[in-house]
Amino acid sequence: MSLGPQFTGWFGELKTIVAQKLFLPSADYVDLNNVTIRTHRGTTQIDHVIISRYGVFVVETKNMSGWIFGSEDDPFWTKINKGNKLRFKNPLHQNEGHIRALSNLARIQPESMHSVVVFRGDCSLKTQLPPNVLASGYITYVKNKRQVFFTEAEVARIVEAIKAGMLPKTRATHLKHVDHLKQRFESTTTCARCGSPLVLRTARSGSNAGKQFFGCSRFPSCRYARNVE
Repeated sequence: MSLGPQFTGWFGELKTIVAQKLFLPSADYVDLNNVTIRTHRGTTQIDHVIISRYGVFVVETKNMSGWIFGSEDDPFWTKINKGNKLRFKNPLHQNEGHIRALSNLARIQPESMHSVVVFRGDCSLKTQLPPNVLASGYITYVKNKRQVFFTEAEVARIVEAIKAGMLPKTRATHLKHVDHLKQRFESTTTCARCGSPLVLRTARSGSNAGKQFFGCSRFPSCRYARNVE
């Protein structure tokens, strides 16, 4: 019997939480899970935030099986599993928004924050990706970051600021966040990634040459794009 995607995702999250509890000493690392905070465009939901003297680790987890293809700048990555293809948003870009939101909420300098993407499940990364995109060795990656950014008092302040700004972990919070996401990614006027205006462009090369799409007006700084419906 196959597991449903919702259960599979929950089980992957549980494994991540257990690994953090077992292998990141609580005296040095404070981890907060399922953190939803308000932004100027609605809400953002962060899978894991780990606060330590060595910086704030912002962790996006993906529970997938199959081959993963993508690049740091691509707006979408691709998963191929048994001949089936699935495009999904670049998780590095997702984490950029998470970092901005946490930086604003808890007054944290972005230079002291670490973006980490963790793939759970029977998957394999098939293209060259940055070292902060991991299918294994997640805890080792975190523990190898040894540059000290904060005092213990500053760690405590950041933890309390995030806890104070978090929305309750309720179904109502989740449903409202999903509604915000739907509005954000269906917009044809505002970039879902950075909030800048979208402009209508025409692809000049590749398999989509001649087709129109909405692209961010901040290109190439922001490479968000969406199809014209």
